[in-house]
Amino acid sequence: MIDLDLDMRQYDCPFIDTTDEVDVSFSAMQWHLDTNRRQLETRLLVEADSRAALDNGLDQLCDHRNMADCETLQKQGGVATIRTLIEQTDAMGVVKDHDGYITGPFKIEDGTEMWHVGFDDETTADRALSELDDGNDVVVEGRTDLSITELFDVIENAGPAHRFLDSCRKLTDTERTTLVTAAEAGYFETPRAVSLDDLAAEFDVSKTAVSMNLRRAERKLVDSTVDSMSSIQGIE
Repeated sequence: MIDLDLDMRQYDCPFIDTTDEVDVSFSAMQWHLDTNRRQLETRLLVEADSRAALDNGLDQLCDHRNMADCETLQKQGGVATIRTLIEQTDAMGVVKDHDGYITGPFKIEDGTEMWHVGFDDETTADRALSELDDGNDVVVEGRTDLSITELFDVIENAGPAHRFLDSCRKLTDTERTTLVTAAEAGYFETPRAVSLDDLAAEFDVSKTAVSMNLRRAERKLVDSTVDSMSSIQGIE
């Protein structure tokens, strides 16, 4: 299996056109491609900085020429969940014609969309990419050749992986930024390339504050990692 991560700009996609006009983003929660009716049904999370921007984005999306049906399921502040039914786009047709399949959720913002699609072999993937590039702007962000063993490992351990992803999402912005900065600066190397004093100066906070932010981030990730390890197949 060839698994591709594609940064794609389609010219007939309602979601991309909407994010071009309004500062909103769409994240897929569920999707189903009806190949007979040539339509894609999705349930998505919509995010905007304000209720006004959200409403504007939803109005533009629902009025798009390629939108067959659009229903708001929930709405609170600048966030909503929606169900949509769109006509098959050129890119969707190319993937279908090459027996491709969706391997992960997609996210649309700032006029582009991250796709995660798979093909059964390298030759088919290359042909599909060539055709996709004819009618869309496509950048291959990642390409992985997965063996049957690797695929089985991913599927069997989907639960632990999901729990670890949840723990990453539970980090606050401050905790995430502090942890990433510390790692990139060499705080966790031996010997350390930077000290707590250096990090405190970087964030203009006390040494105690930066230490607490690091420890909270580490604790969330370590607890989740240890919990996940107990469920991973093949680890005694």
